[in-house]
This record gives sequence, structure tokens and C-alpha cells, in this order.
Amino acid sequence: MIELCWLVGSYLLGAVPWGLVIAKTCCGIDPRGMGSGNTGATNIARTCGFGWGVLTLACDVLKGALPVWGAHAVVSRSPVFVTAVALACVLGHVFSCFMKFRGGKAVATSIGVFIPLTFWQLLGACLACVATIWASGYVSLGSLTLVTVLAILIAATGAWQWLPLALCVAVIVFVKHKENIQRLRSGTEKPWLKSRQSPPSS
Repeated sequence: MIELCWLVGSYLLGAVPWGLVIAKTCCGIDPRGMGSGNTGATNIARTCGFGWGVLTLACDVLKGALPVWGAHAVVSRSPVFVTAVALACVLGHVFSCFMKFRGGKAVATSIGVFIPLTFWQLLGACLACVATIWASGYVSLGSLTLVTVLAILIAATGAWQWLPLALCVAVIVFVKHKENIQRLRSGTEKPWLKSRQSPPSS
């Protein structure tokens, strides 16, 4: 019963649309009708300002990290259960019951769920993500690089118990970025660093 309640609570916490809450409360706007229409940190940074984007990023990371840390440290160390909790957080973010089962692109919350599990592999993947964004200007390409490199590093370092989670997260992130991938392939994706007026790339 405790495990079931933890799973439900993890989904509900993951479903909290912090970008929407922050944009409406602090900036008086609805980000769903601006920029990319996404409630993630990138669009909030574009529509509300960099600081609010950072705050959104932090909230989205924490709503993934805290339930997974609690599950691993307090409830059960079973990789199957912890993986289920992590996926509940990510799926809550992507299919939020508070936004008619719509949501973000899962990157920040996915980063959060791996912080208590594979910190060093995640750090390497984040460095690859930052390097990709710096070199290309595309947040979407950096996000895709992050989840790909993370799965590779988890496999390479023998953390096999978390590889199914990494692969599931990679699939979710790639599916949520399918439009970005199409624009990247066609050369019509707008770089994040190009201008504040351009729609964000993730």
C-alpha cells in the first residue's frame, strides 16, 4: 500500500506544471499561448525572463529528484520500484492531469530522477548537453544528446539496473521532440541564442 501511494504521489508531484504556475503568478501570462506553447524552462525563460526560466528548471528537476530519492532511501531499494517511481514522475510531467493530460518535454524532470541514482553519469551527459547547445545553439539538440549520452554512460559504467529507465526516458524525450527533430533535419529549427523573439527550440 505504501508503494502504491508513493507511485500515485510521484505522478501527482510530477504533474504539477511549475512553468505555468510561475508564469501566471509571477509574470501574469499564460505561456501556452506564447513562444512554443510549452510550459518548460526554455519557453518560460523566453517569455518571462531568464531568472524565471531557471526557477522553473529547478522546480521541474526537484519534482523528479525528491520522489526518487525518497523511494530509494526510505521506501524500497528495489530497482524495479524505483524505476516505476521515476517513470511516474516523468509521465506525470508529460501527461499532466492538471493540464488535460498535456505537458512538457520531460528533460528537466528526467534529469531530476537520475540525480539520486547515477549522478556522475548524469554529470557527464549534462556536460555533453551544454557543449552541444554551446556549439549549435539548439536546446533541442542538446536535450537529445543528453538522454543519448546518459544511456551510453550508464551502460558503459555497468549500472545495468538503471539502463531500462534510461532507455525509457530516452524514448519519451525523443518522441516529445519529434517536431524539433523534423525542424532540425529540414534546417528550420530556431536557435535558442539567435534572438529572444524567436520561438525556443525545446
